[in-house]
Amino acid sequence: MKTKIALIGSREFIEHVQTSIAPDLNTIELIPYIYGEPQEASLHIKNLTPCDAVLFSGALPYFFSKEECRTLSVPVLYLEQDETALVTSLLYILHHHGIEPDLVSIDLMDLSFIDHAQSDLHLKNPPRYVMDYKERLPHTFHIDDYTDFHRQLFLDGKTDMALTSIHAVYDRLVELHIPCMRMIDPAKSLIRAIEKAHSQSLLSKRKAATIAAARLSVQYCEGEHERLHELARLMKGTLQKNEDNASYTIYSNRGSIEHFLDSTDFHERPVLAGFGYGHTAAEAETNAEIALSFARKADSNSCAFILNEEKELSGPFPNKSKKQHLKNDTPDMLSLAKQLKLSPANLSKLVQFYKSRSSRDFTAAELSDYMQITRRSTERILKKLVDNGSARIIGEEMTYAQGRPRAIYELTFPIY
Repeated sequence: MKTKIALIGSREFIEHVQTSIAPDLNTIELIPYIYGEPQEASLHIKNLTPCDAVLFSGALPYFFSKEECRTLSVPVLYLEQDETALVTSLLYILHHHGIEPDLVSIDLMDLSFIDHAQSDLHLKNPPRYVMDYKERLPHTFHIDDYTDFHRQLFLDGKTDMALTSIHAVYDRLVELHIPCMRMIDPAKSLIRAIEKAHSQSLLSKRKAATIAAARLSVQYCEGEHERLHELARLMKGTLQKNEDNASYTIYSNRGSIEHFLDSTDFHERPVLAGFGYGHTAAEAETNAEIALSFARKADSNSCAFILNEEKELSGPFPNKSKKQHLKNDTPDMLSLAKQLKLSPANLSKLVQFYKSRSSRDFTAAELSDYMQITRRSTERILKKLVDNGSARIIGEEMTYAQGRPRAIYELTFPIY
């Protein structure tokens, strides 16, 4: 299965990548999201269809979307501008237009790129008119400032051309009939950024699959056994009673545990627990026991700590900054539920199920187990989604030597 990378950028950037880079990507599928100005990039986050990573075309759209990206469970990166892009662009201008660097106005991410290029190349006529935006992101950045910067220098006769790293600025300069050029993104830099997004997505999946153990301290009361089994189901784990008869262990994986802690399920089901990650089940259980000892010291009936394989302790949970409400009564959720012809409650469960997984594909049996509904009801939901284009069948799974193969599904609507 190909790795899906959501590519967020200007129309020119997307078209350049699709024509020059995308055809050579055998194991990667780029899903384009186009904005008019960098500030609009954040609007795409809630409309992202399921993907394995998100790659922004540069620092500007990334910083304007940084807050919204906190809700994503996949790696988020941006194409970093560097000296290579600057030198390549200046060389192009010199070769094709015969304009020296000191007659070119430049906007870029970091002013230090100019110093590095001058030091490495020993330029006789280094750039003199440069404006960066590193310290202005995201709150004091205004595109008009950069358009005016280039325009005024050209009108004053101090420059012959503008070199901009902001596509929206380029469009405005073209409208003003000012000679200008977009900063060149070298193909090698683009490929390196895409490959980095690919490798981080694979690393994220491996990390999510790390063995995890949850050690629970319980008090015997009516319904406690059923509650423990419910917690095990929510963590997608297996429940086991410990030898001391006063605690239980749930064996699961890191991705499922972290999803449980970030969801309302954890906040609505008070529990005294220690979570441990490890390369082996024994290591995870040992770390969980240590984490539980910290939770027991807290003056609370609902408290949890995490100890990972690097012996880094996190907690106590719940932490309001980590709490993620997955309501099914928001206008966006209601609108999407109506569009998909699902009840808001089922849509919310479906989104939670998808976010909790380390892979995009799933079977009706897996969804049925998560939603705690019959297979027939699950298949009706999936048929409805497939029929209206909100899901698709991407393969079949033959579980047994005989019998009908199970369909493998993938969602195609925004879930973030």
